Amino acid sequence: MTQLSAAQTVQNRTSDGSKALYGGKGTRRITVRDIALAKERGEKWPMLTAYDAMTASVFDEAGIPVLLVGDSAGNCHLGYETTVPVTMDEMTMLSAAVVRGTQRALIVGDLPFGSYQEGPVQALRSATRLVKDAGVGAVKLEGGERSHEQIRLLVESGIPVMAHIGLTPQSVNAMGYRVQGRGEEAAQQLLRDAKAVQDAGAFAVVLELVPAELAAEVTRVLHIPTVGIGAGVECDAQVLVWTDMLGLTGGRVPKFVKKYGNLREVMGNAVKEFAEDVVGGAFPAEENSVH
Repeated sequence: MTQLSAAQTVQNRTSDGSKALYGGKGTRRITVRDIALAKERGEKWPMLTAYDAMTASVFDEAGIPVLLVGDSAGNCHLGYETTVPVTMDEMTMLSAAVVRGTQRALIVGDLPFGSYQEGPVQALRSATRLVKDAGVGAVKLEGGERSHEQIRLLVESGIPVMAHIGLTPQSVNAMGYRVQGRGEEAAQQLLRDAKAVQDAGAFAVVLELVPAELAAEVTRVLHIPTVGIGAGVECDAQVLVWTDMLGLTGGRVPKFVKKYGNLREVMGNAVKEFAEDVVGGAFPAEENSVH
């Protein structure tokens, strides 16, 4: 199925093509209400990370309905080994850039480690900064039952929240990078976490590195959409880190990543060609010179 026919299929499933998340028409910002309606229709939708205005504009023009300014920027762009060192200043700057580069996508800003763990009041202060200073339409934070009160206060204060359970990278020092929810006890805890964030008012929940069968059960149980990353095909939406998806990330990438391009090779070849032209005197040519 081509991209065009996929968009047409989505539009054919809805009474009004402008309401479709992917392939829909119009330039107004997508809202959390649009996300809820997509769940009611059984419509699946894509989400990507974004960290700057230029790439965000490409994703926005391609019709990606939700862009996450993830603290994964720490790994992808800021040179950190984990997401833990990422600061509120960095997230605010990156989120503002993504907002400026887009017109239609719902922009979700990540609350970094240390910006909400103290409790609901700290969470509200941090989330308010992303909303007011960066202009995001929603925030994301990690944790299920342990983040219930933070989510509740944010939602009651008018700030939409996307929750994140399963593997929570900010807790890498405690849990490591491994599949979450294996075994009966772990599966029941993940279900409790999912219900807790829904009860607190989250409009969606990311399920990261969760067995596909368990993710499917969570998706059936919840009335809010699930966003899978390494959680199987039954989730309502799927998200990937864009540098992984487009092959820019060096070294190994997680098993659940599918590469839809090889930008690292494309960029490397282009840089080498430029360098060789400079060394060989072929650049700038006459047509590249100002007289």
